[in-house]
Amino acid sequence: MAGCGDLLIGQLAFYWDFHLWPRLQGLTDDEYLWEPAEGAWSVRRDDSGRIVVDHEDPVPDPPPLTTIAWRLVHVGVGCFATRVSTFFGDGSVPDDANMFDPRHIPADLPGTAADALVFLEHWYRRWNAAIRGLDEEALNQPLGPKGAYFADDTMLGLITHVNREAMHHGAEICLLRDLYRAGLAQKQGDHRAVV
Repeated sequence: MAGCGDLLIGQLAFYWDFHLWPRLQGLTDDEYLWEPAEGAWSVRRDDSGRIVVDHEDPVPDPPPLTTIAWRLVHVGVGCFATRVSTFFGDGSVPDDANMFDPRHIPADLPGTAADALVFLEHWYRRWNAAIRGLDEEALNQPLGPKGAYFADDTMLGLITHVNREAMHHGAEICLLRDLYRAGLAQKQGDHRAVV
């Protein structure tokens, strides 16, 4: 019988393999950067040419709509990259940095759809491999200081949160692709493509 860790790890793997990753194939730069409403948050080049992610602190209420680019980078960074760096890192970030420390954010964020898919897959695969390598004791261990205000939560709790976030934002990305396609079909007068 599979343990809780196996079920949670398998849940995200199934979602990735059979839902999200197939739905991301063929993503174009136009879709990636499409702004569904004025003022949508996205990724942009700053004055130095570096890709940055739109944000405000605190987040406005209601928060702005976001582009597929914003959500893909958010999943790649917030769900996978920062967690890998924090709990399974290579030592390039000081050991006392918690999972919200900006030093865990990769320096080179993707500005194109193709780069975003490579980025997302890379960090998903690293996260998946790392958590698959944990035994039951490690899965049930509290996160400790690296978890910041979630220090008492276990790695299983973090995996549950990452699954929810990846599936939540992944569904929104897929819906944004559907809306983009529907809008394009309307402009072209092909209403069959909307369904």
